[in-house]
Amino acid sequence: MLNTLINAMQQAILEVKNCPQKTVQIFHHNDSDGLSSGAILTRAFERQGYEVRRFCLEKPYPAVLKKVFEQEGGLIVFADFAGRIAPLISELNQGRNLTLILDHHVAEASTDARVLNLDPDLFGLKGDRDISASTTCYLYAKTMDPVNCDMAYIAAVGAVGDGFFVDGRLVSQNRDAALEAVKQGKIEIRENKGGELYLLKGPNGDIPVIEFGDYLDILGGVGYYQKGPDMGINVCLEGVSPESDRMVDELKAIRTRIFNEEIARLQAGGLSQAPHIQWFHVEKRLFPMGVKMIGAFCDAIKDTKYIDPQKYIAGFQIIPDEIPGFDAITFNQVKISMRVSSYMEGEIRAGRAMGLNILLPEATNRLGGFSDACHSLTAATTVAIGKEENLIDEMEKILKGESHG
Repeated sequence: MLNTLINAMQQAILEVKNCPQKTVQIFHHNDSDGLSSGAILTRAFERQGYEVRRFCLEKPYPAVLKKVFEQEGGLIVFADFAGRIAPLISELNQGRNLTLILDHHVAEASTDARVLNLDPDLFGLKGDRDISASTTCYLYAKTMDPVNCDMAYIAAVGAVGDGFFVDGRLVSQNRDAALEAVKQGKIEIRENKGGELYLLKGPNGDIPVIEFGDYLDILGGVGYYQKGPDMGINVCLEGVSPESDRMVDELKAIRTRIFNEEIARLQAGGLSQAPHIQWFHVEKRLFPMGVKMIGAFCDAIKDTKYIDPQKYIAGFQIIPDEIPGFDAITFNQVKISMRVSSYMEGEIRAGRAMGLNILLPEATNRLGGFSDACHSLTAATTVAIGKEENLIDEMEKILKGESHG
């Protein structure tokens, strides 16, 4: 499994070296795992003498991909998303650009020889257990040049931030990266009641890695339209600073204010009810936060008293027609994020309720929407504005066992 993945990475690195293009375009996600991935790739390619152009995406939207693949002769890397949509990327690319996918979600094989899908899922590794996107990027980077071993701690940050543990511990490749960081004196692992505590060693004292991951999530999610991702990459590579602390404090205040306003709205009757799903629409009210925050808001309310614990939770947010640092773009799309209460989590894990990774993508596909990475307890997709109630209806049909058509 791992050896086959490393062999595929070695082959991809040869193709990159033989490519005349010396500017690399890196598209990465905006959570702690995605920012860690972007940081590792940025430093690794810069060390090889490449000029790096970096774009942070909340999702690899088809409208963005179409623009990206208008070019020819490019060197393009996707990190922490796109594994599942390799066939779509292949169709758009048509052999014109050398494209690498360094994801860890459930993946599909590429159909274009110039689209190299290095998602470990295709090599028998589990992205929700063995390997994060940051660890995938770390493996790629140190295969490119062993000097990049010094970024093991960044891989561990992304792995802890993504929260996939077994009995409270990192396992497999994620664990290997963390142990390498321990050997380098950059991370300390302590036993605690629930498993292990990971501490990032720094000149100003130790920081629990889980807190550092939250710090990055705030920069990338709340600060998405305010240069937060760039600050997050810098924090991964250089550490926290008074400037990053100030930015995080300001972003936390923005999040608290907006979330409190939305909670008041829900309590005043802003929650719609279907037989199995409760849902709400924030329109554009979460801006200037990124659309990742609709999922964070669902997380914040999922176990509160005004949420029915026996129903799925869905929140809609209109996607702004803007990608920081990217060309002008028009979406006309709404994002739906779904979460479940602790009660429903138990039902899904026991197999008595349908997982979101089955329910939401199926309903979205029926309406011609877009789905990339979905998990059983957390999921998000996009559909055209105006199709929100249709999407709820389609999910209800699926839950009642009705076929499409």
